[in-house]
Amino acid sequence: MNRRNMNFFLIIILDVVIILSVAPFPVSADIYMFVDSEGVLHFTNMPSSPKYKLFAKEYPVKSGKTFTTTKYDKLIAKASKKHGLSFSLIKAIIKAESDFDPNAVSKAGAMGLMQIMPKNITAFNINNPFNPSENIMGGAGYFKKMLKCFEGDIHLALAAYNAGPATVIRYRNIPPFEETENFVDRVMKYYYIFKKG
Repeated sequence: MNRRNMNFFLIIILDVVIILSVAPFPVSADIYMFVDSEGVLHFTNMPSSPKYKLFAKEYPVKSGKTFTTTKYDKLIAKASKKHGLSFSLIKAIIKAESDFDPNAVSKAGAMGLMQIMPKNITAFNINNPFNPSENIMGGAGYFKKMLKCFEGDIHLALAAYNAGPATVIRYRNIPPFEETENFVDRVMKYYYIFKKG
């Protein structure tokens, strides 16, 4: 193999590695819910009592299934305006979190477009985490809080969105967790792509 072909081959390999490193790999999980005596909704992917009833059954996403990147633009624009956030940034978070799949459920039980954790449903004023409008508005509101908490530092706010604000405060930086570091990198990559688009 001559030098020119070798360089071309290395470029192709590098492109494949980059694509694989940013590609979302959805994980399937069922979500259970129950309403307590005070009317508070509780969601989990691991029910601890028979009070929990199946709320949403998630099936593995078939390979090759893609979701449009413009379908939720009106909802993203509404959340952007309400929370004073960049449209492109909210969209980038959604792309990195769920690849625009409103029914996405992570292994940890995070749900919907912006991957809201069950414990945050009520705090984010969400009734149905699989409702795109509620999910985007709640997730954007939470990210706005993270942005304020970290004085406008987008990288730290994204790390807090992924790993929790206490973890970011403890490390005083992006935590040295591969998942969190990759998440921040993916969001920033998509953010610049959407800004240019």
